[in-house]
Amino acid sequence: MRFNRMLLSATLVVVALVIQVSVLARLHLPGAVPDLVLLTVLALAMVYGHVGGALIGFGAGLLADLAPPADHAAGRYALVLCVIGYLAGLVKPETGQLKSATGPMAVVVAAAIGSTLLYAGVGALVGDTAARHVGLSSLLLTAAVYDLLLAPFVVPALMALARRADNDPLAEAGSSKAADVSTGWLSSGTGLRIGSQRGGLRVKAAKARVARAGRIKGVKRL
Repeated sequence: MRFNRMLLSATLVVVALVIQVSVLARLHLPGAVPDLVLLTVLALAMVYGHVGGALIGFGAGLLADLAPPADHAAGRYALVLCVIGYLAGLVKPETGQLKSATGPMAVVVAAAIGSTLLYAGVGALVGDTAARHVGLSSLLLTAAVYDLLLAPFVVPALMALARRADNDPLAEAGSSKAADVSTGWLSSGTGLRIGSQRGGLRVKAAKARVARAGRIKGVKRL
């Protein structure tokens, strides 16, 4: 990943994690907690692709594993977000821009449900049965609803910010100038001007030879 992508991704993930831990987790909503970190990973993955989404998801999940008040083994949520980021990056369009909001909303719902199931599955493998006591069905429902309500305010803004930061105005200006120079060189640049000047000189020389030949013929006739 490029430096500007890493810097922007790290900043957005840290801000999302701070808001989630200090604000959203303290709302004491029934069921799951709105996952702002997950939405941030999804937004960046749908701009940077599956490789960038996997890397961002792993880093964001690892930070979430280490941030207090984490009560699970480190690396558990990192694995979940790494998989989710990779899968979300696969839906990235070739142009980098989504034409409708239906696709991102479907990705958000699938990611909310998939991350909850994957998190509970990994927990079951390591002996954590907290999801059974809370109720997996209620966690799935509330996670999907909360993330879907929060997504329109987060995902489009972060995707636009990522696309804008990913563009390099200096590089674009340099490429446009290079294109102008190359176009000018091919169409009306020095090379064709020299060629046209040479062609003009050749035409003038031919006319001069014809004129001289006519004069010589006229002399011989006399």
